[in-house]
Amino acid sequence: MRHEPNAELREFLRSRRAKITPEEAGLAPHPGSRRVPGLRREEVAQLAGVSVDYYIRLERGRHTNVSEAVLDALARALRLNDLERAHLFRIARPSRVRPRPLPSQRVRPGLRLMLETLTDVPVLVLGRRLDVLTGNHLARALYTDFDALPARCRNMVWLMFLDERVRTLHTDWEQGARGTVASLRLYAGRHPRDPALAELVGELSLRDPDFRRWWADHDVFQRTHGTKRYQHAVVGDLVLGYESFTATDDPEQTLGIYTAEPGSPSADRLRLLANWSSPSHQPQPGHSQVPPRS
Repeated sequence: MRHEPNAELREFLRSRRAKITPEEAGLAPHPGSRRVPGLRREEVAQLAGVSVDYYIRLERGRHTNVSEAVLDALARALRLNDLERAHLFRIARPSRVRPRPLPSQRVRPGLRLMLETLTDVPVLVLGRRLDVLTGNHLARALYTDFDALPARCRNMVWLMFLDERVRTLHTDWEQGARGTVASLRLYAGRHPRDPALAELVGELSLRDPDFRRWWADHDVFQRTHGTKRYQHAVVGDLVLGYESFTATDDPEQTLGIYTAEPGSPSADRLRLLANWSSPSHQPQPGHSQVPPRS
C-alpha cells in the first residue's frame, strides 16, 4: 500500500535544522559560503549517525516506519527540547487508522459553576484548537464577550489575529501571538486531520501574513505558566500571572487562571475591573451550552 509523503515531518525537520549553526552543533566551520541557513542534510545525517541517503528520504517524508533509536538520534542532533522531541515522535509515526470524528467538548456543570464563583480573578477554559469553551465574567471583561461572538470566532488564535480589540489588548502582541501559533501547531501534531483545524488555519493564512509566516516556522509550545501584560481600555496596564491546568476527564480542556501580585497596582486595577464588570452591575448574557466546534 502506497502512503502519501509525511509533509508535517518533512517541514518540521527542515525548520529545525535551519535553526542550528554548525558551530552550535559542534561541527568544524565549513570553508566558503553556505547556500542554506543552519545545518546541511549531510551534517544532520553525520550527527545522527545515519546515511545521507536515509536522512534525505526521511526528510522528504518517505519513511513510514522510523525506529525509536533513529528518532532519538535526530532529536539529539537537532538539539530538540522535550516538547519538540515528543512532537517529532508523534508526527514521525502518524496513525494509519481512519480518524473518527472528534467528540464534542463540553464543560462540566460543576466546573462551570466553579468559574462563576471565582469572581476576583479571570478564568478561562480552552479546548481543542484553543477554542474558548467558557470563561467567567472577569475573563469576558478582560478579553471580550465570547458568547456574543459567532461560533467560529470563539477561538483564542482567531481573536489574537483578527479581533482588533484583543490584538491591542496585549502589550507584547507579537510574543503572545507567536505563542498561540506554536500552541496550535502542537495541537496539529496530535490531530493533523481535524477539519476544523484546517478551516481555521486556512482562514488565518489567507487573512494575516504574520500568522502565515509563523505557522510555516513549525515551532511548538505548551503554555503552562508565565506572565502576561495587557493594556486594558477601562483600567489601563495590567501585569497578570497565569497558571494552566488540564482537566482530568478531558486532557484537551485547559483551565487558565490569571492572578495579580497582591498589593500591586495590577491587583488594584483587577479589582476595579471586577467591580466594573460585576454581573450585578452589568448583566451578562447566559453561557451557550454548545461548544464553538466539535
